Amino acid sequence: MSHTQGAAVSLADPPVSDTPSDKQHPPRVVPLRHPGRWIATAVVLVLLAQFVHGLATNSFYQWDRFAYWFSRPTILDGLLITLEVTVYSAVLGLLGGILLALARLSRSPVLCLVSWTYVWALRSIPLIVVLLFLYNFSALYKTLSLGVPFGPAFLTFDESRLATDMVVAVVGLSLNEAAYAAEVVRGGILSVDQGQHDAAAALGLPRSRQFTRIVLPQALRSIIPNYVNQLIGLVKGTSLVFYVSLLDLFGAAQTMGSTYPGDIVPLLLVVTVWYLLLTSAISVVQFYVERHYARGDARSLPPTPLQRLRAALTGLRARVRHEAAVWHTIRRPLPLIPLTQRQGQPCLLTSHEATCCAASPR
Repeated sequence: MSHTQGAAVSLADPPVSDTPSDKQHPPRVVPLRHPGRWIATAVVLVLLAQFVHGLATNSFYQWDRFAYWFSRPTILDGLLITLEVTVYSAVLGLLGGILLALARLSRSPVLCLVSWTYVWALRSIPLIVVLLFLYNFSALYKTLSLGVPFGPAFLTFDESRLATDMVVAVVGLSLNEAAYAAEVVRGGILSVDQGQHDAAAALGLPRSRQFTRIVLPQALRSIIPNYVNQLIGLVKGTSLVFYVSLLDLFGAAQTMGSTYPGDIVPLLLVVTVWYLLLTSAISVVQFYVERHYARGDARSLPPTPLQRLRAALTGLRARVRHEAAVWHTIRRPLPLIPLTQRQGQPCLLTSHEATCCAASPR
């Protein structure tokens, strides 16, 4: 009888807080709600859906003509010219920028002044003005010569034959790019700690070896990512070479647009998509270059887009499994255990009540 009373008393007691079930499923933390964020997201999604709907349903875009012109030989030839001008201008511009940066950092007042003046002038003059000036350069100088100033000339060049459309475009873009590359290189060299210069000098190394072995490798961590970013502007700047009679990607589209006036919009869309593809490819290269040169600065490398996607999928899968386990535990009926009798009648208790009864004193 005492055993039955002890069981009845234990049933009236409140559940113990440190039961195994509570430890297995702790209370969930509800995150703070952000209604403003949800509203902004909904507005952006609505606008994005309207934009996509307009692209898909507006017949003025003429997507069938876009597909026709996208891979035409004329467009691909212009794309090849754009790539050639970009590569030549990028290499020559970087080499010129290195020389200008070294001249700017030198102790020679003449070199420093000339470099500063060049950077100041080329960054102030629009690129289209530089290209048009070079295109009409033959009107100022019929021939170019190398020799003694105010004296005899040793070599003479015919400027009209030398300055082809490709040469004018590459020279103009290279001159403009060198001014910006000079600041990128100078900023990268100045980012190296002064202690590195002092340590290199203390080793007794020549100044040229100090620069190539110690200063430049550390400066590249800042120079290369910034200059790769500069290449994106260079790719877009090649569209101006059309004004010096060079049929690049934009020039080929403009020429076809004048021949087929009804296809102007599809041709502009073709140019837009090709430029998006080119700049996207450079952006991918930029990401991996920055990730490569971040090895000596960051404790852990930033994850790649594929690694981020894989981590997001893994986290989503783990969260779904956790939610399913919690929901299954909540919805699962608790088993009834015949534990004892109350006043001569069988009593069925749940597993939780049975645990309380077993833990209660007799």
